[in-house]
Amino acid sequence: MHEFQINPYIWIFLSNIFSNMIKTIDRLMEFIRYAGLSARQFDLSIGASNGYILRMEKNNASIGSDVIENIIKTYPQLDVVWLLTGEGDMLKGEEREPLKEFRILPREKQLEIEAIIERKIKERQEQERKLLLKEVSDEIKKARKGLKKRP
Repeated sequence: MHEFQINPYIWIFLSNIFSNMIKTIDRLMEFIRYAGLSARQFDLSIGASNGYILRMEKNNASIGSDVIENIIKTYPQLDVVWLLTGEGDMLKGEEREPLKEFRILPREKQLEIEAIIERKIKERQEQERKLLLKEVSDEIKKARKGLKKRP
């Protein structure tokens, strides 16, 4: 069996051709999938008419500049250079930290996560309150013993 090797310069040339064939709408659909949104949810989030994104994808059409402006305002973590040209990373600085990703989750998921965080905070506060009460109780007992020993 022969191994096929391609000249690195040809590979770069072909990569550039193929990356230019992918349109902004294709990259936007990639972002929507990454964000875990439906096209309808995304349309609503940017104030576009229902079915706008799917129509653009179906027709392999260009996205209007006003829509791109709304996308960037709504999803500031999305790298506009990547969206328009395909160069660089999808997210600014490729910051895929949990707090950065949280903003692009659907609202119901954000609320679910916030509820879990609230529950955990209350549990920790209760544990700390119990520990503090025990420490104060111990201090009071020590103080009482000290008072009883005095003549």
